[in-house]
Amino acid sequence: MNLSPEKRIAGLLAPLFAIRTEDDLGVGDVGSLRQLIDWAAESGFRLVQLLPINETGADNSPYMAVSSVALDPTTIFISPESIEDLSREDYDAELAKVDLKTLRSGPVNYRVVKQLKHSLLQRAFEHFSKNELGRNSHRARKFRTFVHFQASWIEGYALFRVLMEQHDTERWDVWPQEHQTIAAAQKWLAGLTTSKRKEFERRMRFFKYVQWIAFTQWCAAKDYAESRGVALMGDVPFGISYYSADVFAEPELFDLKWSGGAPPEPYFKDDLFTQKWGQNWGVPLYRWDAMRRDNFAWWRRRVHNVREMFHLFRIDHVLGFYRIYCFPWRPQRNGEFLPLDEKQAREKTGGELPRFIERDDNTPEHREQNRRQGEEFLKVLLEETGAHRLIGEDLGTVPEYVRPNLTSLGIAGFKIPMWEKKHDGWLIDGGDYQRLSVVTFATHDHEPLKARWDRLYQIVKQHKADAAAAWDEMVKFSAFAHLHMREPEPWSDELHEKFLRALFRSNSWIAALMITDLFATGQRFNVPGAITESNWSERLPHTISQWRKDPHIKAKMRRVSDILREAGRA
Repeated sequence: MNLSPEKRIAGLLAPLFAIRTEDDLGVGDVGSLRQLIDWAAESGFRLVQLLPINETGADNSPYMAVSSVALDPTTIFISPESIEDLSREDYDAELAKVDLKTLRSGPVNYRVVKQLKHSLLQRAFEHFSKNELGRNSHRARKFRTFVHFQASWIEGYALFRVLMEQHDTERWDVWPQEHQTIAAAQKWLAGLTTSKRKEFERRMRFFKYVQWIAFTQWCAAKDYAESRGVALMGDVPFGISYYSADVFAEPELFDLKWSGGAPPEPYFKDDLFTQKWGQNWGVPLYRWDAMRRDNFAWWRRRVHNVREMFHLFRIDHVLGFYRIYCFPWRPQRNGEFLPLDEKQAREKTGGELPRFIERDDNTPEHREQNRRQGEEFLKVLLEETGAHRLIGEDLGTVPEYVRPNLTSLGIAGFKIPMWEKKHDGWLIDGGDYQRLSVVTFATHDHEPLKARWDRLYQIVKQHKADAAAAWDEMVKFSAFAHLHMREPEPWSDELHEKFLRALFRSNSWIAALMITDLFATGQRFNVPGAITESNWSERLPHTISQWRKDPHIKAKMRRVSDILREAGRA
């Protein structure tokens, strides 16, 4: 697809799990994505952006995947029509075991959804193994070809995945000693009796089969999107889970002594730990020297596979390539350190405090070294992606050298209007944004547009202590939409439309809306730092079919389509 920044386009960001359809199995999947692509294309959007789709662990966070390459089985569209090896009889038998109406109506019940899809895929695999795996059939050859081309990661992943299943946890550090490293596990496997080893290897083959089905569906989804004139935009987290198949299979690439994250951030006012110490994500650091020795094969593999399924993608926390903020303790210990001062924290850690690695930005020499490091690593990714395919999520505490460096590499960064300010505190007009950028009001981590406005409005109307600051924010934010507000206005459709016009008439290459900001709802899919069951499980209240029928949504989307055409983005 021609995705040159010379042509401004409009995009839609939607967590896949949140998309609801009449025939889903309690979570959005590739089947839901196809419907979303159709709806987006009909409305004038030329891009659909998703969150990471790699396989998740116990916390279900797409940013804490158990594999840098393996896809989450919940994203697979499962039906007798979509999977050739699954019979209608088996499909109906498994669905009869769950309360499908309840599963489809609430938030994602990951325990039930994962088990249901796992059982369905197991039934399909049994048919595949019985009917085709031992023969030189077309499908058997395609499966073997897939495994051959993915051999650099899928063997270690499959071994890890079977052990994860046997021990009912991805936490390899609590597994028996003989399973905690790939070398020990391979030695243990070789020592099994022939029958037990074959049984284990058959289980490994099942997980390879699941990945084959997933990859096949996602590659087809990319082709389908392209046929509708819609680009798919993926998401690659900077880090990988400490408890991942990658750390298990290639431990030499990771430094497990430090825990990656982000520096203190006052924006997250509900998270005292983040305000004081920063965000401790728990991701291991990369041993860049080890990665450099094999020409960054791990990153090249990761990016290559993402390109198979997406036209372009963003790197979450691109700042990590330049320097990464790290903690000398794992996230499980955050509670211990919350009440401590720096001296007390040093006593617990043996002298270490959270800091930037390899180096901070406190001297010109350090800043230049960090800039060169980030440029070196990002050039590797660009070799795998090509021009205008890589987006850098450059939000948070951004060093002054990062954005010029991204621009020089041809990598678009992000513009959140509320944070793009001039020296006098007023917001920069969207028409003055550089073309090589992506503008949006909110990501999955941020307060939705309507919720933000409602909160500020209530503070002002109730004359709370920070009413003056809230009013100042409302005035400056409304000025971004070319409104000259003299008194607080409650949220309205007219106000919403003016903000949409301001976003889409900006000069940015991509103007993207969170699905919740398109519909002007207050739903959030993740609250950073909050431990709650609603994180990563909230679903939109209506199906895509209902969007098409709802008079209010139909009228809103006609106005949105007009706005996109007027802005030259349709």
